[in-house]
Amino acid sequence: MIKTFNYLLVTCFGIGSIRFAPGTITSLITTVFLYSLFHIINLPNNTILIILLIVFIYSFYAVSEYIKYDENKDPKEVVIDEFIGQSIPIYLYEIAHGSAKDSNEAVLFYLYIFILFRYFDIKKPFPVSFFDKKFKNSFGVIMDDVVAGLYVVLTLIIFMVIKSKFF
Repeated sequence: MIKTFNYLLVTCFGIGSIRFAPGTITSLITTVFLYSLFHIINLPNNTILIILLIVFIYSFYAVSEYIKYDENKDPKEVVIDEFIGQSIPIYLYEIAHGSAKDSNEAVLFYLYIFILFRYFDIKKPFPVSFFDKKFKNSFGVIMDDVVAGLYVVLTLIIFMVIKSKFF
C-alpha cells in the first residue's frame, strides 16, 4: 500500500511515466493545478501552503524509498521535484503584497514562471548543478528543483524592480 502511494506521489500520479518530457508536462500540469486552486476554487493561501509543505516534507521519504535499490538516483519518472520547484515561485507570487491577483495578470505571470522554471531546471546554473551532482539521494533530487524555483523568484523580483524604476 505505502509503496503504491509513494510511486503515485513521486511520479505525480503516473505523469512521470510519460515517455516525452515528463518534467515539462508535470510543470505545466502543476501550473494549471495551482491556478485552479488559487483562482477557480479560491482555496485560502494557508490551506495551499499546508498542502505544499506536506508534499515537500513527505517527498524526501517517498523519493528515498523509491530510489533505494535503483542505480540511477535521479530517474526521469520521479517528477515530484518539478511539482515542488514549480510551486515555490507560483505560491510566492500569489502571496506577494497580500493583495488579490487579477486572473489575466496571473495567467501571464504563471506563463513567465513556467518558462523560467523550465529554463533553470534544464540549464542547471550554479548552485542548481551543485545539488544535482553532489547529492545522489532524495535531497539532491528535490533541492536542485527548489533552487531552480528560487532562481525564478529572484529573476521576477529583479524584473519587477527594473520595471518599477524605469517604466
